[in-house]
Amino acid sequence: MEITAALVMQLREKTGAGVMDCKAALAATSCDVEKAVEHLRKSGVLKAAKRADRATGDGLIASYVHPGSKLAVLVEINCETDFVARTEQFQTFAKDVAMHIAAQNPVCVGREDVPPALLAKEREIYLEQARATGKPENVLARIVDGRVEKFFSEACLMEQPFVKNPDITVSDLVKQMIASFGENIRIRRFVRMKLGEDLPGAEKPASDGCGV
Repeated sequence: MEITAALVMQLREKTGAGVMDCKAALAATSCDVEKAVEHLRKSGVLKAAKRADRATGDGLIASYVHPGSKLAVLVEINCETDFVARTEQFQTFAKDVAMHIAAQNPVCVGREDVPPALLAKEREIYLEQARATGKPENVLARIVDGRVEKFFSEACLMEQPFVKNPDITVSDLVKQMIASFGENIRIRRFVRMKLGEDLPGAEKPASDGCGV
């Protein structure tokens, strides 16, 4: 059965989960909405969705320095209370995220943080590549959209497969932590520094979400 926009909307209205989570749940349950609700509940996504709007006024800044001291990462991760921020589990999670950033070199935290100029440039490149295949104009937009989705999965921290467990994304990992701690958790920003390289966007102030 095809995963339609109507099915995704129906599941979202029932659960409040995100679009990508709903699609994944429907795919895992052959588009059975009730089973998809249970799938989301078991995975902790529903708990995460209910806490997504809660303020994250505490947290910590974790660091990772790669052996050889030529690559380092700082990442700010927010939670609701100092109690959670001081736990060994939270600190280990934060260090794992910093190590992931060092290894995978994401551009930004989420797709909403990708600089518009960069996204426009990527779309332009993908359109030129699609036209070079000789495909009809009416299918080029679908090809470009598919390649943009792939770009997001590679460039956005939250959508990358987690380096210590590629079966889940960093977003999945965050949701697991939310379910475990009972608090909202947010990866706010990061900076990745490599010896001899300029920081992306170093000429302008860093903004939330981007790896600058």
